[in-house]
Amino acid sequence: MRTSILLALLLTCACDRGPNIGEIPVFYYEVIHTYPHDPSAFTEGLFYLNGFLYESTGLVGESYVRKVKLETGEIVQQQKIPPQYFGEGIVNWKDRLVQLSYQTQVGFVYDLASFEKKGEFKYPGEGWSLTQDGARIIMSDGTPELRFLNPDTLEETGRLTVTADGGPLKDVNELEWVNGEIYANVWHTDLIAKIKPRSGKVMGWINLVGLWSGSDNQEKTLNGIAYDSAHDRLFVTGKKWPNLFEIRVTAKSDKH
Repeated sequence: MRTSILLALLLTCACDRGPNIGEIPVFYYEVIHTYPHDPSAFTEGLFYLNGFLYESTGLVGESYVRKVKLETGEIVQQQKIPPQYFGEGIVNWKDRLVQLSYQTQVGFVYDLASFEKKGEFKYPGEGWSLTQDGARIIMSDGTPELRFLNPDTLEETGRLTVTADGGPLKDVNELEWVNGEIYANVWHTDLIAKIKPRSGKVMGWINLVGLWSGSDNQEKTLNGIAYDSAHDRLFVTGKKWPNLFEIRVTAKSDKH
C-alpha cells in the first residue's frame, strides 16, 4: 500500500475516534520495549520516579495507588482508597503524592514513601488527571480547560484553554510534562496531544493507532503516560492493557 494512502487511512481512523486533526503535524511511534502490565488495572494516572512507576487505578471499589516495578509489573506497594471513590490522576510533589477522584470533588494527599494518607482537599467539577512542571501542579477535568494549582496549598491559581486547529479540545485526559510540553491523552482515542503550556495550543499529535490490538473506544482505551527525564524514556499504557510500552516518537509512520 502506498504510504500516502496508508497515512490518510490512519488519520481517518484517528479522526473518527477523536478531534479534527486539521493542519497540525502528526507524529508516530516506534516501540522500544514492551513490559508487563496488570490487565485488571483501570489506569487513570501514571508517572515514573526513581526507577519505579506510580499508578492510580479507577472504578468504584477497585481504586488503588500503586508503586510498580517497571521491568516486571510487580506491585511492590499499594493503598486502596475508600470504596465510594473512583480514583483518578496522581502526581508527586516533594515528599507527597496527590490523587484526584472522579465526580466526588475530593482529592487525597499521601506520604510518597509510605502511602500513608496525610489529608484531603476539595475542588469543583470533575477530577481527571494531574502532572507538574516543577513549579505548578496541572490538572485536567475532561473539559478543554487545564487548571493550575499551587503545589503546596492545592488551591487553584489559574486556567488555560487547550485548542486544536482553532477550536477547543474536549476530553483532555491523562497528563504528563515532557521536555517543556504537556502531553495529554484524548479520551476514547489513540491520540496524544502535544500542548504548549503558555498558549494552550496543540502543536502536534502523536498517533498511537495499532499500539495494542485490544484498544477500543469504550473503556480499554489508551490512558497513561509516564516520562523518565533522566534517560529520555517515554512510557504509555491503557485501561486494562496487559502491556506497558516504551516508545520513541518518530516523524513518520512505521506502518509501511
